[in-house]
Amino acid sequence: MKTEGKLVVLGSINADHILNLNQFPTPGETVTGHHYQVAFGGKGANQAVAAGRSGADIAFIACVGDDDIGQQVRRQLATDCIDVTPVATVDGESTGVALIFVNQDGENVIGIHAGANSALTPQRVHHHASLIADASALLMQLESPVESVLAAAHIAHQHNTRVILNPAPACELPDELLGLVDMITPNETEAEKLTGIHVATEEDAARAAQALHDKGIETVMITMGSRGVWVSTKGKGERIPGFKVKAVDTIAAGDTFNGALVTALIEGQPLHQAIRFAHAAAAIAVTRKGAQPSVPWREEIDAFLALQE
Repeated sequence: MKTEGKLVVLGSINADHILNLNQFPTPGETVTGHHYQVAFGGKGANQAVAAGRSGADIAFIACVGDDDIGQQVRRQLATDCIDVTPVATVDGESTGVALIFVNQDGENVIGIHAGANSALTPQRVHHHASLIADASALLMQLESPVESVLAAAHIAHQHNTRVILNPAPACELPDELLGLVDMITPNETEAEKLTGIHVATEEDAARAAQALHDKGIETVMITMGSRGVWVSTKGKGERIPGFKVKAVDTIAAGDTFNGALVTALIEGQPLHQAIRFAHAAAAIAVTRKGAQPSVPWREEIDAFLALQE
């Protein structure tokens, strides 16, 4: 039985070790940082938190290790209005880790150890088939095994659950998976990886979007950083600018955008309005440090939008 407005997020959970420094080190160079923190992250968890804080009715399918940090993450996610029943604890594994450098312009470079995230197998996905079948939408990324993302997409497709894929980290994907996706949200780098088209201009974005439409994807949304997003539905595209703010840290800006976007869509907001809502959430997030600590709550997003009227 479909639950209207129910969102399922399938994805990764990481402990983020974040070091702020003036500039990234070159190979062989050691640089001294000026701010260090450990925060909870992972693209799946970040997007789940963004959806939960934005007001979604959300369940999260993921894995943590049998370590203290895994249990801390579960408790934290529950406080962010997320159903963590489908978050499994994997014996003998550590919770995923991300090592993140952030420079003075708020840009970041990231290295990841998958840990327990690699235990999110197709078998585990099938265990939650009814959850996916009952949902209005399924939001996924690519920090989980691709075969598991594919298994979940098949279940969703069979039960008319809308499939939204944020294809990050960037990699080539089988046409079988792309053909099951209803909406895709790559950034410029990810769009190039998927289509072979370098995205620098709006014309490039339109061509890349068409290449993805040709794979069977109805709605393509290419995020273009400070320039906003190029959104294309069935071949008709336009750029929707974001809000201008002073960015201190872009970690999880894209994840915040995705989580807030899908929340607005399953509430029934029209696409343009949902994008504006997601832009507002991301604009607030980049003015704060860290991944999940930066993600805004619904009241903050609504207040931000009210100021733009």
